[in-house]
Order: sequence, then structure tokens, then C-alpha cells
Amino acid sequence: MKFFWKLIATGFGAGYSPLAPGTMGAALACLILWLLHIWQPECFSGNWSVAHWLLGLILLFGGLGVDAADALADEWGHDPSKVVVDEMVGLWVAMLGIPVTWQWLLAAFVLFRIFDIWKPLGIKRAEALPGGW
Repeated sequence: MKFFWKLIATGFGAGYSPLAPGTMGAALACLILWLLHIWQPECFSGNWSVAHWLLGLILLFGGLGVDAADALADEWGHDPSKVVVDEMVGLWVAMLGIPVTWQWLLAAFVLFRIFDIWKPLGIKRAEALPGGW
């Protein structure tokens, strides 16, 4: 089970990058969203749009990410840099309801990374939440 939690927490291994693991996690989230957008007409049917599937990813990885961080906290400590699932989910939240174009993805990526590093408006306090939060 530890392997599964590590796979989720590190964004399928993106968090193991020696250079800017959070940026790699956000870049992977962009790639996943872009692939979802490109393959959407062939893979999905009915009235489901990319936004519906993206909301599903947010809920799934948001929940699994909290559980993964909680399960690995004893081994890795609180909020280690290799846990990037929060960057992935955060990028997806930023793109929810926005047209998926390379321009919007790039803007969301750059702005998300700036705000994730800067953490304005007291957001830094959220890092002190217990467990996987």
C-alpha cells in the first residue's frame, strides 16, 4: 500500500525530480489536462465535457492526496517537497471552467507557480494544518 500512496503523493514520480519538484508536478497536471482535452472527443461520450472529467480528477486526487500525505507523514515528515499532488490538484482547480488552450494553460501554470511559492493572503498558515492537510 505504501507504493500506491507514494505514487499518488509524488504525482506518479514527478515529485522525485531533483530540480523544482513542485514545478514538475504542475507541469504534469498541465500535460494530463492537455491530453484530456485532445482525447476528449474520441474517449468521452454524451454530455460529459472536459470540465466534468476535470472535476472528477480534482475530487479523486484531492481525496487521495490527503490520505497519501497522511499515510506518509511518519516516514517523510510534514509537507516534504516531493509531495506534489497538491500542486497537481491546485493547477486543475485553477483551470476549472477555463477553456483548455495552450495560452490559458501557460498562464495558469505561471500564475499558479508564482502564487504557490509566494503564498499571499495568509495561505501559508494552511501548511500548519495537521495530518495530510
